[in-house]
Amino acid sequence: MLTIGKLAKEVNIGVETVRYYQRKGLIEVPNKTEGFRKYSADDLRRLKFIKEAQKAGFTLNEIKELLALDTSHDHERAQQLASARIKELDAKIEEMQQARDRLKTLFHQCETSGTHKPCAILKAFEV
Repeated sequence: MLTIGKLAKEVNIGVETVRYYQRKGLIEVPNKTEGFRKYSADDLRRLKFIKEAQKAGFTLNEIKELLALDTSHDHERAQQLASARIKELDAKIEEMQQARDRLKTLFHQCETSGTHKPCAILKAFEV
């Protein structure tokens, strides 16, 4: 049994983050025992699940659904959520690659134009 502070430390998050997850319905608030709320190994597993799902790019609403699917073993819905997340990540990656390529082009234009011409980077951002 863990206190909220020890639970948070195990997952490397703050106590307020645990409370936030509780408010969002991702983790339950245990009853007080001996004046303290005691968290179980299942609570720790759930919190680790949340953090790992966040690393994969899932939103808290999606994680809430994944947690429900975890108990129902609905693999098909989990795959649908993962597929949608992959498509969104691919779109973001494409957008970031385009931004990087544009910035690299501007960088090289600025680098080769010398100090007497307007900077291509600064000129590109003028409105």
